[in-house]
Amino acid sequence: MTSRLFKVEGAGNDFVLGIGEWAARLEDSPEVVRRLCDRRRGIGADGVLALTVESEQSIRLAYRNADGGDAAFCANGTRCAARVACERFGFGPRIVIDTGWGAIPATVEGASVALDLPSPQTPATQPEIRIHGSAVVPWLLQVGVPHLVVAVDGLDEVDLFSTAPPLRNHPSLVPAGANVNFYEADADGLVRVRSWERGVEGETLSCGSGLVAVALIVMAERGERQIAVRPRSGDVLTVEALGNPPVCPTRFTGPARIVATIDPDDDLLRGI
Repeated sequence: MTSRLFKVEGAGNDFVLGIGEWAARLEDSPEVVRRLCDRRRGIGADGVLALTVESEQSIRLAYRNADGGDAAFCANGTRCAARVACERFGFGPRIVIDTGWGAIPATVEGASVALDLPSPQTPATQPEIRIHGSAVVPWLLQVGVPHLVVAVDGLDEVDLFSTAPPLRNHPSLVPAGANVNFYEADADGLVRVRSWERGVEGETLSCGSGLVAVALIVMAERGERQIAVRPRSGDVLTVEALGNPPVCPTRFTGPARIVATIDPDDDLLRGI
């Protein structure tokens, strides 16, 4: 397979995706990942995806966050990898993606990619977390990776830089902490979400598994089986419950885009 890098993004969640020798390099070298993801001195991305073809119908996908740390799953990244496999390697519209969470079936229809996700690994719980003397009672749900789901009023005014880190790093969530997803429902039923992600240590324009976690909690509260969610990017994605939420399989659908083919200069990678 040709060694190549792509810039891809799913609902504003952006990645550097590698195939061939680049896939092996991204999977094995945290320093290369950090260099490529640097938004000032590198390409800029929330993380990297290492794509390996396993068969005519399946690929293997490894994910690392921008800080070089690996993670079991990235929903938006998995949707992007499915589109690359179909449009660059001639895969059919249905493909199975082997991730750290498990085998994830995907369906590609142009720029729209749907994932059929398994049930969260653990029951939804509500830990009481005290921050600066005040109690916060979010939902905690494991959708491939751990997520805190926090309902707020005035989502746009929430200062994530002061509010999210104490939750993300709370001692009750050791050793790895959790992604933090704040949400607010509009009058028309649309659920708006802002996410603070581990490994980026900042707000991203979208966190796919976080959107699913929020949707599962909201669907359970409303008694619904499908809702629309809008992350900070402004894209609208849908989450459909394939069972009884909040702990059930889901179908997660949204945009995935191939932005560019990347040819890094030696100046970027010298010394690595």
